[in-house]
Amino acid sequence: MTAVVDPAPTRPVVAGRPRRELHPGAWWLWALGLAAGASFTLNPFLLLLMVAVAALVVAACRGDAPWALSFRYYLYFGLLIVVMRVVFRVLLGGGSAPDDPVLLHLPEIPLPEVARGVQLLGDVTLNEVLVGLYDGMRLAALVICIGAANSLANPKRLLASAPPALYEVGAALVVAVSVFPQLAESVRRVNRARKLRGDASRGTGAMHRIVIPVLEDALDRSMTLAAGMDARGYGRSGTASPRDRFVTGVLMLVGLFGLSVGTYGYLDGTAPRILSYPMLGLGLVFAVLALRSAGRRVQRTRYRPVRWRAAEYLTAGSGLAVAVGLKVLSTEQVAVIYPDVPGWPPLSVLSLVVVAVAILPVFVAPQAPSAHDQVGEDA
Repeated sequence: MTAVVDPAPTRPVVAGRPRRELHPGAWWLWALGLAAGASFTLNPFLLLLMVAVAALVVAACRGDAPWALSFRYYLYFGLLIVVMRVVFRVLLGGGSAPDDPVLLHLPEIPLPEVARGVQLLGDVTLNEVLVGLYDGMRLAALVICIGAANSLANPKRLLASAPPALYEVGAALVVAVSVFPQLAESVRRVNRARKLRGDASRGTGAMHRIVIPVLEDALDRSMTLAAGMDARGYGRSGTASPRDRFVTGVLMLVGLFGLSVGTYGYLDGTAPRILSYPMLGLGLVFAVLALRSAGRRVQRTRYRPVRWRAAEYLTAGSGLAVAVGLKVLSTEQVAVIYPDVPGWPPLSVLSLVVVAVAILPVFVAPQAPSAHDQVGEDA
């Protein structure tokens, strides 16, 4: 008698709700909101919490596509940024007060008169190291948040979701933001091929065996992408009358002017209020009108467009809530957002809650499709 083995259990599919991926625009809004929140603070604990939240969301929501496997390289790059920022602060000090605690005594290298105000080496104080560490952590958090968007958002879906007026520019942007994930995938494939051939060399001696195949693979992919884009009509000039082009140009200039003035008024606390939110709203309205006017001359179709649903709105809103919340706390809780050095950076329950809101995509985002399923969808 032969035993009957039950097949492996599979996840049931609810009727009417097939598995799908989140809209790439929602991931980018979430990541940009988290990055904007990181730019509003120098508290190392809040910055570490943001990086931890981004890493947790990526680990829970990413698939196994090539662009989803590059997040750890952004973490390495962020760590390199922190180290370099601290090293440069040590090498080019000179901003410390006489009563700052000294960590290390280094000989000061004299510089010519043209470099007055710049100190090379000298006493390394605790304040200089902490300031460099906090600045480096903020910049690293920005890079890691953008890396999270690159690891979560499908660049092909992002290009398909771009407005018609920005389709050509969007193609260039998608190619630019997907270069690093593609290079990371090339490095993984080259290392796997080396191991299969029995090449176990490491360090600088193996660099030329990795760099050259990676660059060759990147060049081949670029040529293939350029040929495919050329075959699909990228770079074509649209048909529009001179009057339509003039109207579109005027709307775009007015929109850019409003957005520029509104951004300045928003960032400058001493500027009149009318130069912040009213000008931002006015610039946004004219920018949308300009995009709609420019998009009328672009004719293209969309295959299986990704719709915005509750998960998209919740994901994007959670990231934007971090930016808005930390911006408000930067005026209400200055000691928490910008801690003094030296000293233990303070924290508040409200600041932790604001940052923790960004973890919402773990609970609302659908499961990312596998690479095999993604190929089937794009075919």
